[in-house]
Amino acid sequence: MDYKIVPLADRHVSELADIEAALFSMPWSEKAFSDLLKHDYCHYLVAEENGEPVGFAGMTLLGDEGDIDKVMVEPGHQRQGIADAMLEALFSLGAEKGAAAYTLEVRASNTPAIRLYEKHGFVSEGVRPRFYEKPTEDALIMWKRS
Repeated sequence: MDYKIVPLADRHVSELADIEAALFSMPWSEKAFSDLLKHDYCHYLVAEENGEPVGFAGMTLLGDEGDIDKVMVEPGHQRQGIADAMLEALFSLGAEKGAAAYTLEVRASNTPAIRLYEKHGFVSEGVRPRFYEKPTEDALIMWKRS
């Protein structure tokens, strides 16, 4: 597969909202994606194949910590290394901006995502009870520290 990772732009918003709706029970709206472009502390990347979005990952960078807000890959493109590449690109971007640690929440039942994050050095350091809705579920709090 031939894809490239580019910064989030207005042209991606509609298609990303569609991918989001197919993947999540409480998807972000087009407005939520658009709003990310307005904040200099939000750093979001899109994986494109032939100019079309197939994945999305981003973080909010506050001080020296990056909060990984979202990692998603369109179902037909999963398990092809796209999430790995987007995470590595986020870590590179974070390092340039002074990030020393990264955190995220993940559904406790989302074993594939947990394995992905562990592969990139994240460890579970706690639980947020009933963090997710539709269905209600705990979140693991994971950290990657330098």
